[in-house]
Amino acid sequence: MALSQHTIAGTVLTMPVRVRHADVHTAMFSVDADAAQAMIDYSGLQVFQHRPGRSVVNLMLARYIDGDLGGYHEFGTAVMVNPPGTKARGLRALRSAGAFIHHLPVDQEFTLEAGRTIWGFPKIMSDFTVRDGKTLGFDVAADGQHIITMEFGRGLPVPGLFTSRPQVLQAFSHIDGATRQVPWEMKVSNVRGALGGTQIRLGTHPYARELAALGLPKRPMMSSTVGHVEMTFGDAVVITP
Repeated sequence: MALSQHTIAGTVLTMPVRVRHADVHTAMFSVDADAAQAMIDYSGLQVFQHRPGRSVVNLMLARYIDGDLGGYHEFGTAVMVNPPGTKARGLRALRSAGAFIHHLPVDQEFTLEAGRTIWGFPKIMSDFTVRDGKTLGFDVAADGQHIITMEFGRGLPVPGLFTSRPQVLQAFSHIDGATRQVPWEMKVSNVRGALGGTQIRLGTHPYARELAALGLPKRPMMSSTVGHVEMTFGDAVVITP
């Protein structure tokens, strides 16, 4: 079976696209489910409720070091959703929830074009300032407006027994009137976690105002840092939620 290909800025990408090394910092927040649903209603998807009236939103910084799309920074807002045809609830069902990518600022043109063209990810060009010492902090701005500042603690090591197995995830995107499902596989190592563990400050950009409508800034349920991530992304499929 022939592998699909996409030409981005004169470069041919053969699917699946591979990320050989990235690191990821993530904070998980419990937010009002109605507010989260209002934010992503355009997608046709339904938010996942980890308890009645509460939904899960993840904010993350990914630093892509080696991959088919080159090196770049990415900030994401991912709202956990029920894959079409499912209505699971409760913390035990969180692993089966999908991640709808609502915000995705990046700082390189090539990954912006690839992300929007191949997968329908809502990437926009942004500016990143990263402070990487004993702890990690970063600022994101777009169009001259501050979006967010996040400061991560170090957390405690998570035993590899709980993280070494490859994960098959369900990601969803929506641009140009179409909702897409994106095959996404990930393998992680060097994981640290903490209850709470992150501080955030919001700016004046419209993305920041959307996050404020969810009740942020607030203390996250938990935070994690992943020192080594490998990922593959397959071709997106347009779906009807």
